[in-house]
Amino acid sequence: MEKPYTGGCACGAVRYQISAEPVFSNDCQCRDCQHESGTGHGSHMTFPRAGVAVTGEAKHWDMTADSGNVKTRAFCPNCGAPVYMTFSAMPDIFTIRAASLDDPSRYKPQVVTYAARSHAWDQLDPSLPKFGGMPPA
Repeated sequence: MEKPYTGGCACGAVRYQISAEPVFSNDCQCRDCQHESGTGHGSHMTFPRAGVAVTGEAKHWDMTADSGNVKTRAFCPNCGAPVYMTFSAMPDIFTIRAASLDDPSRYKPQVVTYAARSHAWDQLDPSLPKFGGMPPA
């Protein structure tokens, strides 16, 4: 790995440093991501939980995913920027919002998830594989 992945919220109160490479990177067009982002999709990078350090106090809120499992979204209580997510069914992973990276050019999406919920006005890279929901494990 060339250097850690670093980032955080817009005001800098919540920060992370990750010393691993992502295991999955996706543009998600589910309604939850649309609501949270205020646009047609969310862009995410998922890492092994080991090697993740978070500083600052994020505010958390839980929601139930299509799978029935709880996902916890974390955002800054000061500026409101979404920063990361964790999943009750997968405690060994940590997912960041790609826009929260200090260097967003490091984000390289692999797939589009929940493409079945896409909007015509939210055009993503047509070369990316698209899945109606989550891809099979």
